[in-house]
Amino acid sequence: MPTVNARDGAPLHVKDMGTGPAVILIHGWPLTGDMWEYQTLALIEAGYRVITYDRRGFGHSAHPARGYDYDNFADDLADIINDLALSDVSLVGFSMGGGEIARYLSRHGASKVKRAALVSSVVPFLLKRDDNPDGVPLNVFDDMKAEIRKDRFGFLQTFAKTFYGVGLVSKPVSSALLDWTFILAIMASPKATLDCITAFGETDFRPDLKSFTIPTLVIHGTADKTVPIDPTGRAAAAGITGATLIEYDGEPHGLFATAPERLNADLLEFLAR
Repeated sequence: MPTVNARDGAPLHVKDMGTGPAVILIHGWPLTGDMWEYQTLALIEAGYRVITYDRRGFGHSAHPARGYDYDNFADDLADIINDLALSDVSLVGFSMGGGEIARYLSRHGASKVKRAALVSSVVPFLLKRDDNPDGVPLNVFDDMKAEIRKDRFGFLQTFAKTFYGVGLVSKPVSSALLDWTFILAIMASPKATLDCITAFGETDFRPDLKSFTIPTLVIHGTADKTVPIDPTGRAAAAGITGATLIEYDGEPHGLFATAPERLNADLLEFLAR
């Protein structure tokens, strides 16, 4: 699998699979590009070139001591697009991965991007403030950081159950999938795990919304307890001109695994437009 060196020299682990129109799948916190297993297989079989990568600090990419902010993340995405000589690429971002898309478009423009999909995304703004009353209170993120510093492994196991809505959905994920999620999550740098909470929790992407000048699909679960739909999915769809919003009734945050067939079908329909 190729390695793309970011502009600051950090090696980024990239998987480039299949042939056809290119799609980059951008993973969420605290996972790796492998979280897209269900979608990667479906897209390759449908005739797409699928590219996944591990965000800096996660998986097999470099684990530097700093640089975990969305300007750097967006530049990493730009470096991958440029290194692979991509054009007319479709971008699909899950959770904090939606932030890469928003910041990429505002920093680098949409000339190489054909369309974008935000899945359970943190865009446009997750933090609760006076001008964002439906957001998540800052103390929630502070508590997450404190728990990670105390016992990162215990936190990640508990977090995964909320992530997938275990006990809330009619067909909860298997214990084996929870184990797999834990394995992906513990591959991350502890520093990146902590710093990215600040990045996805406190970055205001509302000014970036005007840069979505391409067809945009927003997919979000109504039972998402990790990234609530009101300040994110619904607000993104309202703030992006021409965006299409699909709400998955009763689905939790990790709908790539709890509703993979539906997500695959919606993505394939969108990509074929």
